[in-house]
Amino acid sequence: MGRAKILFTSTLDLPFIAGDVHLLNRHHDVDRLTTHGFLAPFKTLLRLLPVDLSYTWFATTDAYWVVLLSRLLGKSSIIVVDSVEPTDRKSLRGGNWLNSWRTPLVKYAVRHADRVLVVALMLKEQLRKLCGYQGANIAWVPMGFDVTQWVPADSTRPRVLTVAACADAPLLRAKGIDFLVSCAQKMPNVKFTVIGTLRETALGAGIPDAGNVEYLPQVPRSELANHYRGTRVYFLPSASEGMPNSLCEAMLCGCTPVATEVGAVREILGETGFRVKHGDTEGAVRALRCALEAPASVGDAARQRILDNFLMDRRERELLETIAEVLG
Repeated sequence: MGRAKILFTSTLDLPFIAGDVHLLNRHHDVDRLTTHGFLAPFKTLLRLLPVDLSYTWFATTDAYWVVLLSRLLGKSSIIVVDSVEPTDRKSLRGGNWLNSWRTPLVKYAVRHADRVLVVALMLKEQLRKLCGYQGANIAWVPMGFDVTQWVPADSTRPRVLTVAACADAPLLRAKGIDFLVSCAQKMPNVKFTVIGTLRETALGAGIPDAGNVEYLPQVPRSELANHYRGTRVYFLPSASEGMPNSLCEAMLCGCTPVATEVGAVREILGETGFRVKHGDTEGAVRALRCALEAPASVGDAARQRILDNFLMDRRERELLETIAEVLG
C-alpha cells in the first residue's frame, strides 16, 4: 500500500509515544495531536477530516471521541493500550475503569475500534473481561526498544536504581516508592537512587526519609541511559503497572532486574532476574542482596531476554502490517 494519512492522538507526550510517531512517519504521513478535555472532540473532528486512519494511545474517554468520530466519518481506527488495571486513584489512567460515566465510554472505544493493540499479552484477557466481549479486534503488538540507545557498560556500581515519575501521593504509592524505602531502611549500606521523584514530594506524602535513598528529578533520555549503565540492579517496586518500559530499558543496559509481580512483569522477565511480591519487604531485601551479588551473566541474560522479545524492528513491522490490514 502507499502512504496513508494518519491522525496520531494521545493525551500525553511521552518518549515511547514519540517512538511510535517516529516509526510511523517513516512510512506514512502522520498528523500529531496531543489534546484532552472539553475542546478535544472539536480539535479531533477537524483533524480527522483529511486522514484515512486514527491511531490513539491509551484507552481513555478521549479515545471514545476519536473512535466515535472516526466511525461517523468512515475512517478506520486503532487504539494502543498499555494498562487496564482498575484503580480508584484519580491521577491514574486506570481510573477510567471505575468511574460511573467514564467506563461506558472507554468500553465503547475498545469494542468499536477496528484494532486494539495491547503492548503486553496479559492485557488481552483483561480487556475482554473488563469490556465484556470476545475481543476479536484485540491484537498483541509488543513494545519495541532501540538496542543502540540502551547498551551495557563494562563496569557497574553496586547500587539499586528505580525510575518513577511521581508528582503526588497516589502515584508514589502506585509506583511503590514507600515499599522501596522500607527495603532501603533494611539495607543501610546500599545506595538507592530514585529518578523522577523529588525528596520533598516523597516526604510530603508521608514516606519516611532514608539516608541511603537519593532522589533525582527527571533527566534527559541520554542521561538516563548513563544511569542504567552505571547501575548493577534495577528495582521495580510498583503496586500497579501495565508495561513498565523503564524495566526493559534497564535490562537492555545489563542491569539485573528485581521486580514486583504486577502487570506485564512476568512476561518481561521470563526466567531472568528476581520477582517479588509487593509489600514483602523481607523477600525483596533477600532478592536485592542476591541481585547485587549476582555475576554479570545474570545481567547479560536479562539483556538477551529483551533482545529476543522486544525489538523496535518487530514492533515497526507488526504495526505496519496492522495498518495495512485495517485499511484493506
